[in-house]
Amino acid sequence: MNYKLSLLVAVAATAMTASVAKADIAVATAGPITGQYATFGEQMKKGMEQAVADINAAGGVLGQKLKLEVGDDACDPKQAVAVANQLAKAGVKFVAGHFCSGSSIPASQVYAEEGVLQISPASTNPKLTEQGLKNVLRVCGRDDQQGQIAGKYLLENYKGKNVAILHDKSAYGKGLADETQKALNAGGQKEKIYEAYTAGEKDYSALVSKLKQEAVDVVYVGGYHTEAGLLARQMKDQGLNAPIVSGDALVTNEYWAITGPAGENTMMTFGPDPREMPEAKEAVEKFRKAGYEPEGYTLYTYAALQIWAEAAKQANSTESAKIADVLRKNSYNTVIGKIGFDAKGDVTSPAYVWYRWNNGQYAQVK
Repeated sequence: MNYKLSLLVAVAATAMTASVAKADIAVATAGPITGQYATFGEQMKKGMEQAVADINAAGGVLGQKLKLEVGDDACDPKQAVAVANQLAKAGVKFVAGHFCSGSSIPASQVYAEEGVLQISPASTNPKLTEQGLKNVLRVCGRDDQQGQIAGKYLLENYKGKNVAILHDKSAYGKGLADETQKALNAGGQKEKIYEAYTAGEKDYSALVSKLKQEAVDVVYVGGYHTEAGLLARQMKDQGLNAPIVSGDALVTNEYWAITGPAGENTMMTFGPDPREMPEAKEAVEKFRKAGYEPEGYTLYTYAALQIWAEAAKQANSTESAKIADVLRKNSYNTVIGKIGFDAKGDVTSPAYVWYRWNNGQYAQVK
């Protein structure tokens, strides 16, 4: 009898433990954990890990702890779809991701079908939120906003000069280059060169020779820091001193690691540095105490989970549809400031400012 009782108690305890484990809410981040853009995947992973830890320490969401899953899409669209399916199958309720627009857009279709809420910290291609999907939002701006600012800068600083616009054929890079071109042309100036390059290559000397032949005064790059860095270095090697102007995918210290002094005076657009915001002070101190500098999209990813957690509490649910409705009706205090969303899922007050690379560091141009 004692043996049977002990067995029943053990079975009951195991069932309770399993029940508690199942009560954890699975959330995820997905991005380039590996590959040439892995620096951004690390930013997202670190941001999500700290946000999960802080929310759990404060009592979790709806009385339940959060459990983090990490998906690696390597910024590859097909891999992103596979990752999205894996995360949905694992019961994930929320995804802070993806990083590359070319990954976020196809993955968003999977999340829509599977009832997973997606907030991208970094994907700026307009198409992401133009699909009409209720479950898709972002906490960053859009390429059509970023491109307008870039086009205006080129018009003001290189009027009548030879402007080259390059892109890497990706959803992000081409989208950003096209919007910059559109703004430049609308201001009455035609670019000297508009050309694509292949991401992942190491030798851009032929392209650089063409830029030099056309006496280009400035090069706008729609693409990521790896190729932009190589272009800057190889331009310098060939004696072409035209500066590079680009977007938010250069927001990593890896850019200077590639360029060295050739990266001097590179200009790029990004949101106001969230590390300098009063709301981020406590989180930034935690990151730095752990030996990690929360640059780039670290705090954007942290904010994405903050927003979802608060909306889940307001909706008293983790169901995607209920949270999506709440998200568009309210605004949220986050480590990157107060965030509200329009009907499409875009932030209601996007802001882009200029940064300049100088002596191995990038800083906002005041």
